[in-house]
Amino acid sequence: MVEHTEDLTGVDQRTIDAVLHGQLMDPFGLFGPHGAGDRIVIRTFQPGALAVDVVTRAPGDDTSGALLESLYNVNQSGLFVSGAPTLVPGQDYLLRITWPTASGGEQVQVTEDPYCFGVLLGDLDMHLLREGTHRELGRCLGANPMVIDGVAGTRFAVWAPNARRVSVVGDFNLWDGRRHPMRLRFEAGVWELFIPRLRSGARYQYEIVGVDGNVLPLKADPVARATEMPPSTVSVVPSDMPFHWTDDAWMASRAQRQGRDAPMAVYEVHPGSWLRILEEDNRSLNWHELGDRLIPYVRDMGFTHVEFLPIMEHPFGGSWGYQPLGLFAPTARFGSPSGFASFVDRCHAEGIGVLLDWVPAHFPSDPHGLVRFDGTALYEHQDPREGYHQDWNTLIYNLGRNEVCSFLIASALEWLEHYHVDGLRVDAVASMLYRDYSRKAGEWVPNVHGGRENLEAVAFLRNLNEVIAQRCPGALMIAEESTAWPGVSTPVADGGLGFTHKWNMGWMHDTLRYMSTDPLYRMHHHHDMTFGLIYAFSEKFVLPISHDEVVHGKGSLLNKMPGDGWQKMANLRAYLSFMWTHPGKKLLFMGCEIAQPTEWNHDGSPDWSLLDNPAHRGVQRLLRDLNRLYASHPALHKRDHTPDGFAWVIGDDSSNSVFAYLRKGEEGDAPVMVVMNMTPVPREGYRIGVPEGGDWVELLNSDASMYGGSGMGNGERLVADNVASHGMAQSLSLRLPPLGVLVLSLAR
Repeated sequence: MVEHTEDLTGVDQRTIDAVLHGQLMDPFGLFGPHGAGDRIVIRTFQPGALAVDVVTRAPGDDTSGALLESLYNVNQSGLFVSGAPTLVPGQDYLLRITWPTASGGEQVQVTEDPYCFGVLLGDLDMHLLREGTHRELGRCLGANPMVIDGVAGTRFAVWAPNARRVSVVGDFNLWDGRRHPMRLRFEAGVWELFIPRLRSGARYQYEIVGVDGNVLPLKADPVARATEMPPSTVSVVPSDMPFHWTDDAWMASRAQRQGRDAPMAVYEVHPGSWLRILEEDNRSLNWHELGDRLIPYVRDMGFTHVEFLPIMEHPFGGSWGYQPLGLFAPTARFGSPSGFASFVDRCHAEGIGVLLDWVPAHFPSDPHGLVRFDGTALYEHQDPREGYHQDWNTLIYNLGRNEVCSFLIASALEWLEHYHVDGLRVDAVASMLYRDYSRKAGEWVPNVHGGRENLEAVAFLRNLNEVIAQRCPGALMIAEESTAWPGVSTPVADGGLGFTHKWNMGWMHDTLRYMSTDPLYRMHHHHDMTFGLIYAFSEKFVLPISHDEVVHGKGSLLNKMPGDGWQKMANLRAYLSFMWTHPGKKLLFMGCEIAQPTEWNHDGSPDWSLLDNPAHRGVQRLLRDLNRLYASHPALHKRDHTPDGFAWVIGDDSSNSVFAYLRKGEEGDAPVMVVMNMTPVPREGYRIGVPEGGDWVELLNSDASMYGGSGMGNGERLVADNVASHGMAQSLSLRLPPLGVLVLSLAR
């Protein structure tokens, strides 16, 4: 009998052994329906099943289909095959599988056969995948719920060109990699399988047999759009329900709102620690709660944007998201993907843009991730001199592979297009641009010309920015780049990298060095405050006071300031006033606006109880007023990136540590004069030239009593004297408050 069945079905012991040991190379060549003369032979592997029947499909009732045949369990191996096939070509069928239950009973499962479906990805998908230009990887690869031939289920696809076998595993098959091996599409190195009736919320991973024949650790889906909460490494089939967006007006006006002449004040936030609920085990807020609490706060403070540290799924919370592995999935720490989409939609309804930090420079080496994904260095470089990042113990993407570049660009587009995010701040660009970044001689590989420039990374960044400019008009692309690489924010067509903005790290380091100096000695460091204006217009800069400046022993922004408690507060108020009136967009990390005295701790929150203290509340009020001043006076933002928007009035009074400069908008915009006294010594009768006579008004005084200052100022109106000063025919005689900044404007 066994011998007859094997002859009829074409199943020999070698094939059975391959199935049982997970070594079947061509699952569609064995499983599913196959012609045998004028009949169809069915083969399916259901280890542990009591019986498998082939039945007809009964409309509306899967359990009452007519029996076509009962499959034969070959040698009790779990490989069920047709013993006496009755199915004819073209005839539809279902599998009715009887399973034992723990209580000794039976449970019946009725399903379509995964191996009766033809190829899944189309010719265009294959072409774009091979070419490395597929921009919708999240809808091509990964897990995608869909209906095929009238059958609802989930299509899986994953790039693993060097694997010997790839299987989808999950609760639905008891994590048995033998049960759902995938079809290899050789032309693109992509494996695919449609699992009928598998719906959103199903947990899954990939079991991969590497090129050496060894089974790798279970892998998370690189293109998963949903995940389980870490420390779980499991991917989740995403929802197939489209999100209902209500932000058409915002998206239509975004390019104008985010134009180079528009105000941009960014509030940088780590969503896990902005506000924790101490009474509930110190938990973080979810997206809905952040929408209820964070959005009104950002709006009230006058920030134009909120920028999150990376929210892409990442295994280690202590990395703050900067070691992500799920580049297509919002971390499950704060709720569902639709919860994040709702947060973005709510921000747009309140006129707030959303920026995300995004990390294409490196990835962690967790075994469930991208490292040696198919048993080879697939996403990373083989040579550690190119592929290992010594500073962070991470791996570096191989940007010489079209597929890797396509993966990263599709990730960026996932956030910009599918989540309506308004821009990305690209992390660690400097580490991408230089092959010898943080490496000693002999520890790096020169480029093809013998140089240190990473030509593949340059080509990738240019391509990335060109694609985004074309597909996402008005989206911001901001580079965290700390070197003098030229043209970071110059369009690609003009020879640049194509970013819209670049963080001004030099300005940040120089000015913080100045501010940390005792005022007694600031006269010797005057250039730290003025040097930035030499190159201020060489790029489209963002002035960043980010999370990096308030961790790892650097101290809080407040505690960088010298002096006693009052002087620290005064210095901080003066510095923020200087920053908000200096050319360049603004970014400030959470907690700095309330003069947080301690370093940021991602396991805690800013100490919001500090606002019970008038001094801290005064700094917050100042920042709120600075945002409103910045947005309402075109001179402070219209010409942020051109030299005609700035002019020194006093840049050389180092002995008094006094600075004065003009900010100018377009014709008809009132000029703004900024005067800074960076010592605790008040200056009476300090004369400063002004470009026009008449009445001038004091728009803001960082030393005002309502901000916690001494209240020394100049009253509501000042009248210019016909006394020449600083090359101008008129001038003002001012009282300069200690460690204070005055912002003045011509009365209109």
